[in-house]
Amino acid sequence: MIRSRLLSFRLAGLLVLCSLVAGAHAQQDLLVSTAESGIPGGKLVAALRSEPRSFNPVTADDQVSVGIISRVMADLVHINRATQSTEPALARSWTVSKDGTVFTVKLRRGLKFSDGAPFNADDVIFSFKVYLDEKLHSPHRDLLMVAGKPLRVEKLDSWTVRFTFPSPYATLERVFDTVPMLPRHLLEKDYLEGKIDQAWGLNTPPDKIVGLGPFRLKQFVPGERIVLERNPYYWKVDSKGQKLPYLDELTFLIVPSQDAQVVRFEAGDTQVISGLSADNFVALEPQQNSRHFKLYDAGPSLEYNFLMFNLNDDTQANAEVAGKQQWFRDVRFRQAVSAAIDRAAIVRLVYHGRATILSTHITPGNKLWFNKAIKPPVHSTDKAKELFKSAGFSWNSSGKLLDRAGQPVEFTILVSSSNAQRSQMATMLQEDLKQVGITARAVPMESRAAINRVLGSHDYDATIMGIASGDIDPTSDTNVFMSNGQTHLWHLGEETPATPWEAEMDRVLQKQLVTLNYQQRRKLYDRVQEIEAEELPLIYLVTPDVLVGAQETLGNFRPAVLEQYTLWNADELFWRTPAGKR
Repeated sequence: MIRSRLLSFRLAGLLVLCSLVAGAHAQQDLLVSTAESGIPGGKLVAALRSEPRSFNPVTADDQVSVGIISRVMADLVHINRATQSTEPALARSWTVSKDGTVFTVKLRRGLKFSDGAPFNADDVIFSFKVYLDEKLHSPHRDLLMVAGKPLRVEKLDSWTVRFTFPSPYATLERVFDTVPMLPRHLLEKDYLEGKIDQAWGLNTPPDKIVGLGPFRLKQFVPGERIVLERNPYYWKVDSKGQKLPYLDELTFLIVPSQDAQVVRFEAGDTQVISGLSADNFVALEPQQNSRHFKLYDAGPSLEYNFLMFNLNDDTQANAEVAGKQQWFRDVRFRQAVSAAIDRAAIVRLVYHGRATILSTHITPGNKLWFNKAIKPPVHSTDKAKELFKSAGFSWNSSGKLLDRAGQPVEFTILVSSSNAQRSQMATMLQEDLKQVGITARAVPMESRAAINRVLGSHDYDATIMGIASGDIDPTSDTNVFMSNGQTHLWHLGEETPATPWEAEMDRVLQKQLVTLNYQQRRKLYDRVQEIEAEELPLIYLVTPDVLVGAQETLGNFRPAVLEQYTLWNADELFWRTPAGKR
């Protein structure tokens, strides 16, 4: 009898405990990860080639800043970089109207920002109000516009938000990826005072930068490192109920050169390396077993490297740049320069064959949208010379190319000193252009200073840059190719198309955005690529393979061809053995 009562007491206690656990989960709508369950604890160290320009998700547009912000912030709908499909994030579920214009989101309940403040629909409404504010010029705004009109956002209740697009939107779900939800309780005052674009700079105390991502900022030492610590309020668990992320800390060391990054990786100072050069990949391969790491070639990336001439209008302060723009604006000049470039040599010498020649910004790594009908550009000095002649250029007795006024064709090529491959390309382009009489001089510059010249002062002749598409769907590059896009690099700040071909590109881009049928969209985007290949606003060079590496004991490491190749699932990474923890 006593034993029976004791057993009943224990069962009652167990029921109470189960009830409490169920109640806790009911209060907080957590997402259960399908990845392998891991071991909590430990630290992971990676390297960055430069420090971020900002921690502000409203204005950040450089790759380093966005990469850090993506670990600290979270979005409503997320694109899984491995499957390339959308999956729930802060949005627990959603519905789409039959006409493709209304997207209704059910939010997860009971979530908290990394400072413990609650998250609800008011934060979503505030976030989109900020991103859509045309005075702020947020890089997110372009993707939230259809046919020049913004989406409308309405709060239905504390956990339900309705987005209404002005017309059908082909990529309706995918557009919400990497659009971070902002903490209204911290940033609304700055927004109302017109200072939100100045918020969350590099001098902001770490505890004032708050998000819904797996980590929060712990420390920033300029020029040295960025340390993130696990967010105790993160909203994901594994199949065993363990809270993610597994890692206690994620540290980024500022290591400006690729070679130096390899040295740090070999020494074990970093445990993940991304964006390996082909040279370093070949050098590291024999060491995999002895140093207990593994290398991966994930195939052609979505990164497009290009040579770009300065076509901005506001270069009058620099008469030297303005004087050269009569060459740069002539499509025959751009076509001639393109023909003079030996891209096959770049693939062979710079990338050891681990790269592919490009005709447009859509790379072979994007099988759904790559236009196979456009043939890769062919290296031909004869063709280049014919094009120069047709544009009114000539050569003097020394073989120097002269314009109509008899001025020698000379220009500089700005390139980031921290990217060895692009520096090599700039050197090779100098030699290629020398063969047709052009004096081109490569000017290496620290990465952030180079970006400021291109995006800010416009004080450059030409530059070699690279962009990695944020998604396989080409909508992610709309802000580059729309004439009024915030990152319309070759002619920033355009309000209306400067040329007929840009006007056509605008029309086609807008039409494909509202076309729901994939085959019809594909035909439209094929035309976009044809215009690119004909007009060459960007003279495409090559796309490298995705080459990465990691310590062999790092669990759930899944490199992807989408940007953030290695740490896109940092919340799921773990050390398989306690000895592997850092």
